[in-house]
Amino acid sequence: MFQTTVKFWQRWLSSCTYRGRWREQVERSALALKLLTFEPTGAIVAAATTSLPEVIGGVRNWDYRYSWLRDAAFTIYGFLRIGFEEEAVGFVRWIHEHARQRFHAKKPLPVLNTVRAEASPPECILQHWEGYRGSAPVRIGNAAASQVQMDIYGELLDSLYLYNKYVGPISYDLWTRIRRRLNWVCTNWRRPDAGIWEMRGRPRHFVYSKVMDWVALDRGIRLADKRSFPSDREKWIAERDRIYEEVMEKGWSEKRNAFTQCYGSHDLDASLLIMPLVFFMGPSDPRMLGTVEAILRSPRHGGLTSGNLVYRYPPTRRVDGLPGEEGTFNMCSFWLVEALTRASHAQPERLGQARLIFERMLGYSNHLGLYAEQTGPQGEALGNFPQAFTHLALISAAYNLNRVLEGG
Repeated sequence: MFQTTVKFWQRWLSSCTYRGRWREQVERSALALKLLTFEPTGAIVAAATTSLPEVIGGVRNWDYRYSWLRDAAFTIYGFLRIGFEEEAVGFVRWIHEHARQRFHAKKPLPVLNTVRAEASPPECILQHWEGYRGSAPVRIGNAAASQVQMDIYGELLDSLYLYNKYVGPISYDLWTRIRRRLNWVCTNWRRPDAGIWEMRGRPRHFVYSKVMDWVALDRGIRLADKRSFPSDREKWIAERDRIYEEVMEKGWSEKRNAFTQCYGSHDLDASLLIMPLVFFMGPSDPRMLGTVEAILRSPRHGGLTSGNLVYRYPPTRRVDGLPGEEGTFNMCSFWLVEALTRASHAQPERLGQARLIFERMLGYSNHLGLYAEQTGPQGEALGNFPQAFTHLALISAAYNLNRVLEGG
């Protein structure tokens, strides 16, 4: 049994196509993502644990043992980048055979599901559990399941577009459901929501969510053109362009010279580093360069970067309404690396900066090369572990940084 296990993992890892720098770390991240998949259905979970705290002794403790559409779709991108197609096939199978049973054409998609595509249990607190280092409460279930998160359509459509491009053609039956969902997005993209960070306060118009709704329509248009599928092309183009112009008008702060977290706010949000990664903005566009420059400043000076680590939003403003100051968000640190890498053709000095941040980020993994969701001020791992978000962002950052360093 031991030999069979060793051969399985050797055979699986041998299909990795990545041959660049930091190969060991990339392959370790791929292994971590593979271990977060549930092979019988193809579901991919966000993390393997529940209630490991984002603040030691605090209440920011969540259950991540479910399959988020967003996390799973991003993970597929990470797998495809380095040659793993089987997992993408499994994810599309999960969407087609399992998760669609909970999809209703006139309602928002469920944000998260169990690995068997069932509704997650209601969030409850285990009162008799102390929690890690006294970090209560310990939770089972996740109340985010009831939220409206408008960004998930962009991540989902992007993964299906990449699947069709690199793995195999999607079916007509799946396309008919995609078409209905894109028309739903056209009608509903103006809704406020809870955003990628699953804010538990009042819904707001998060700029990231609007960007990802633009991605959903853009990928739908590309997919229809690529496959000559019947579509409502003119309608999708019109709404896509309306989203773009609204983000440019309402999501931009002249005062900060940067895109902000939500309409009417001056707070920064590191999730907007994804703009050039999804081709919403050119990486050297003055507005994108301004946003990156603002994020690079320290929190004391209104930015989000502490040393080489990036907070997802202002750490002391409590924009999420929860007590305590959380750690830096590892995925955002790797997104910063990729944004700097892509901007380096206009600002060559950014390439060395991107490599330095990436190399230092590698030092924050544990002895097995694994990462939690966040990193604390003393370099400690915070949040659930291992975290799919972190490892897929590492793969993408390594892939693109290596490509540029090799002259690509």
